[in-house]
Amino acid sequence: MKAVILAGGSGTRLYPVTQVLNKHLLPVYNKPMIYYPFSLSMLLKIREVLFIVNEEDLGAFKSLFKDGSHIGMNIQYKVQKKPNGLAEGLIIAEEFLNGDDVFYLLGDNIFFGHDLISILTQAKKDVELNNGAYVFGYYVSDPERFGIVEFDESGKVLSIEEKPKKPKSSYAVVGMYFYDSDATKIAKTVKPSHRGELEITSVNEEYLNRGKLKVKQLGRGFAWFDAGTHDSFLEAGEFVATIEKKTGLMIGCIEEIAYSNGWITKEELLRLAEPLKKTGYGKYLIKLAREEI
Repeated sequence: MKAVILAGGSGTRLYPVTQVLNKHLLPVYNKPMIYYPFSLSMLLKIREVLFIVNEEDLGAFKSLFKDGSHIGMNIQYKVQKKPNGLAEGLIIAEEFLNGDDVFYLLGDNIFFGHDLISILTQAKKDVELNNGAYVFGYYVSDPERFGIVEFDESGKVLSIEEKPKKPKSSYAVVGMYFYDSDATKIAKTVKPSHRGELEITSVNEEYLNRGKLKVKQLGRGFAWFDAGTHDSFLEAGEFVATIEKKTGLMIGCIEEIAYSNGWITKEELLRLAEPLKKTGYGKYLIKLAREEI
């Protein structure tokens, strides 16, 4: 399985700052926003990742992540010329995926919760073994803003609908998806919605029609931030700050995950920390290398 992270778009909900800087590079507390979804792919031991970005932001992303070899990864890049919808990312990624299953992530979605990685690992294995799609539902107070999934009393998925005027439930499908190798083919059949976009909900709906869609409900023990608005962006930063200050551990620290996965050595970790040694981030990496964390 490979990972694809959609980090393009115009970021209009965060104007005016996003007129000069891609929203995914904005700091959520002490790291760029994009570190958080990217770190999930690393925690799942997925080493091949494609970033889909705007042409004008390509240089900034390459400067930040390079080719990924410094953290034991293989990172590639593709340009999305216009924000034509989330499903388009699966089409752009066709050559990179080359028939593999995919962990598809939105670059402005941040997740945290007990057993999150074990839940994602199970979803990854399910798709690899049984094919189909595996997505996640999260209870929201404003369901008309999201793709909404409807369940019966036994938890079986009945329908999925994009930004419904009369929502059939309050469970939004969040911005991380596991798909089998049919995802690109399905995305190519999607017709633009009334918004003129290729909706990811249409991809999920096709898997549902095939009887191949699974939805896991994320309960109260999970936090999800769609950090594309001013309020949610601020909330995400405050949440990360609170957790890290209380525990002394970082969320989404990519060098730490690479080291824990055995992808880089202690010496390599210290080399990455050296230019940052006067920052809290660098000091954290040095403590990690000294086994003080």
